[in-house]
Amino acid sequence: MASVGIIANPASGKDIRRLVAYGICFDNLEKVNIVKRCLLALAVTGVDRVVYMPDYYGIVPRAVEGLAKDHHLSLDIVEADMEMTGTQIDSAQAALAMNQAGIGCIITLGGDGTNRMVAKSCGDVPLLPISTGTNNVFPQMVEGTIAGLAAGAVVCGLADSPAVHRTKKIIVLKNGKPVDMALIDAVVLKDIFIGSRAIWDEERIRKVVVTRGEPDNIGISSIAGNLHPIGITESKGMAIDLGPGNISLMAPLAPGLIRPIQVAAYKILEIGEEINGEKGPLVIALDGEREVEVGEGEEVSFQLTFEGPRVADPRLVLRQAVAKGYSQGEQAMKKLHWLKEEN
Repeated sequence: MASVGIIANPASGKDIRRLVAYGICFDNLEKVNIVKRCLLALAVTGVDRVVYMPDYYGIVPRAVEGLAKDHHLSLDIVEADMEMTGTQIDSAQAALAMNQAGIGCIITLGGDGTNRMVAKSCGDVPLLPISTGTNNVFPQMVEGTIAGLAAGAVVCGLADSPAVHRTKKIIVLKNGKPVDMALIDAVVLKDIFIGSRAIWDEERIRKVVVTRGEPDNIGISSIAGNLHPIGITESKGMAIDLGPGNISLMAPLAPGLIRPIQVAAYKILEIGEEINGEKGPLVIALDGEREVEVGEGEEVSFQLTFEGPRVADPRLVLRQAVAKGYSQGEQAMKKLHWLKEEN
C-alpha cells in the first residue's frame, strides 16, 4: 500500500521573533489550506493511504472536512498511532509511528525546529518539508499541490538519487555522550538557563557550528553564508568563533533583523570531525531554539556527520517522474475522476 505521512505543526511560525523582529505569523488556517492542496494532489498520484499527526487545532481533519463537499478523495486518511502531548515531542512521536508503519514519505509543515524533531525518529523515510516556520533553511517554500505530487511520486517509486538525497547533521555530545542533534546549526550561548527558546541576540553567541549556510538563509546559519557559503550536499561544515577579530560582516539573524557580526576565527569541518572544548555553564541552541543546558564542570562537543534524514527535492522528483511518464496516458487521466463529486 502506497502511504504518505503528514506532520503539520500547529505551533510553527508563532514564536517570539514575531515580537523582536518582523516574522510572518503563519496561522493554522493557512496550514489547513496547504494540507487541502496536498491531499488533492496525493489523490491523483496512486497513493492509497495518508497517516497524519493529531494536533490540538485539527489541521488535517479540518482539511478533509473542507474538501468533502466538492471532492471525492480516493484516500484512506487515518490518525497516527500515538499519544498527543501538545508539545514538540508530538512531531518526533508521529515520525516514529509513521516509520514503524512503513510510510513511504513524510510531508512536514513547520520550520527548522519541527523538522529537527521529525528527523530524530523518521529513520530512512524521506521527508518533503514545506516551510511554515520562522527559520526555514531546512524546509523549502513549496506550494502544497507540488509537495503532494512530489510525495506521491516518491512513494510510487518514481524518484531516486539525486532527487532523494541524504542530508548532514550535527551530533551534540555532553561529556562525550550524544544528547541531541541539529540539522542546520548548533549555537553556544553565554546564557545559563534556557528561558525563551528562540535566539536573535548576537551578543549572546560564543560559537556557531553549521552543516550548511548560504547568503540567502535567514537565521544563525546566515553567518556562515556571508562568510564562506556551504551547500546542502557539500561534504563539509563550519565552526565559527564570534568576538573581536579581523572579520566583520552583516547577517540576517531573523526576518528584518540584520546584524553586524564580529568573527574571531572560523574553521572548515570535515565529515566525522569533532569540535571539542566548550565548558559550562552555557546553553546550546539547536536549529534556532535553546535546547540543551550545560552545567558547571560539564563539557560539550559537536560532531559533523552525513547521517541526517533523507530529503526529497520536489523539483527534481517531478522531473524524474515526468521522464517516467507518470503524468501522461490513460491511467493518469483516470486518476483525476476520483476528485469529481459523484452525482
